[in-house]
Amino acid sequence: MFFVRDFSYSLLHALKNLFPIILVVGLFQLLAVQQLPDNLASMLFGLLVVAIGVALFLQGLELSVFPVAKTLSNHFARRGSVPVLLCFGFAIGFSAVIAEPALIAVAEQAQQISGGRIDSLTLRLLVALSVGVVVALGVLRTIFGFPLHGFMITGYLLVVTVTWFTPEEIVGLAYDSGGVTTNVVTVPLVAALGIGLAASIRGRHALTDGFGLVALAVMVPMITVQGYGMLVYSGSAEADTLEISTSNENTRTGGLTGIFLDLVTMVRDVLPIILTVLLFQYTILRQKLPNPRKVLFGFALVILGLYAFVVGLKMGLFPIGTSMAEQLTAMDTFLYIYLFAFGIGFATTMAEPALIAISRQAEDAAGGTLNGNAIRLLVAIGVAIGITIGVHRIITGDSIHYYVIGGYMLVILLTLMAPRYIVALAFDLGGVTTSEVTVPLVTALGIGLASNIDGRSVLIDGFGLIAFASIFPILTVMTYAILSERLITRAKETP
Repeated sequence: MFFVRDFSYSLLHALKNLFPIILVVGLFQLLAVQQLPDNLASMLFGLLVVAIGVALFLQGLELSVFPVAKTLSNHFARRGSVPVLLCFGFAIGFSAVIAEPALIAVAEQAQQISGGRIDSLTLRLLVALSVGVVVALGVLRTIFGFPLHGFMITGYLLVVTVTWFTPEEIVGLAYDSGGVTTNVVTVPLVAALGIGLAASIRGRHALTDGFGLVALAVMVPMITVQGYGMLVYSGSAEADTLEISTSNENTRTGGLTGIFLDLVTMVRDVLPIILTVLLFQYTILRQKLPNPRKVLFGFALVILGLYAFVVGLKMGLFPIGTSMAEQLTAMDTFLYIYLFAFGIGFATTMAEPALIAISRQAEDAAGGTLNGNAIRLLVAIGVAIGITIGVHRIITGDSIHYYVIGGYMLVILLTLMAPRYIVALAFDLGGVTTSEVTVPLVTALGIGLASNIDGRSVLIDGFGLIAFASIFPILTVMTYAILSERLITRAKETP
């Protein structure tokens, strides 16, 4: 009974997150394009499958991974063992990201577009290892109270330096890989770990010391994926320009065999996070699971939900993004592409569950000095601007190097100017703007535009929109904090 009620709530929540996408796409279909896509029924059914998959996935996490991981985090924080905390941070970071639906979607698209040159599993392993290492590093920062400024400034200086030497085929993908690491699985686990640690250590503040783990988890994968790209594309003078398949294939192979193989793949994807929580539960805590049947049922829902999510992507979100790109580029003006990019960025971000959760946590941690709704609005405006600028880059064919290097140099400058209390939060907000629903649609939009505009390479120009969606919220939040502080200071100085 409780499961049916909770699942219904999760399904309604997932459908609510899909509604802004349906609304924006529907308005543009009726007012601008004035025609419906040929496979509309399949797309709508795919969206329903995505919603069901997300609901099952989240419900499974609530029954299994989240309660066990929360218990472990609280126990290790009270225990105060630095080596155990570091190992747990690495394990949580790695296992959560390897099962991240948005990363799976981007990695599979990258493998398809590059003709197998970029390996999907290798890419995911590199990103997961990076996040594991950086979460352990972030735990160490929280324990010893190191300021986040030094980590972020040094890290992003390294990011933009590496970007300058990275082949253009990999830059957009590398930044997108960083942007999709912090979503439905990672954010709740990592944020809870950081805030829980800061709350349990004397002299630490939840706002300045508890946030920042998500930001670090976004930054480091950008470096490792660019390094991977240098190896993969060393000696290559031009990018692969394969066509993206937009067929509504439900499985990699046909029939029951295909379904079985896909389910086996999902088990492989989720197995690391299951093993992590069980290993620490039985070997470190040396305690049995409080309700093993419930936990095992939750693990099964996680696998089934992830499978349904991937099937729904192929039927719904990917075709919608590709179809909108084809229809809008066929029109006489690019104005509607800019408007669609801004609308889809703003609408989906305002409904982003991870952003809502982080905004509430920030409001509580700041003791009411920050307004959660204002934060969401600033972030949504930043994402909308970022995706619009990213679309402009694809239309004009400009090099992504200058955009991302310029963007992060501006981030570094604002980091030096911004009030200390906002820095960690601003970077974290940049990492939670792209959800398991938004990422596939935005990725498909970028790839669709690159496929339909003459002279554009799918691999070079198709990726990168997620990166823009991550950069600009940091800029809007920091700018708001800087201006607010100056206005307050000026008001105090005025007699």
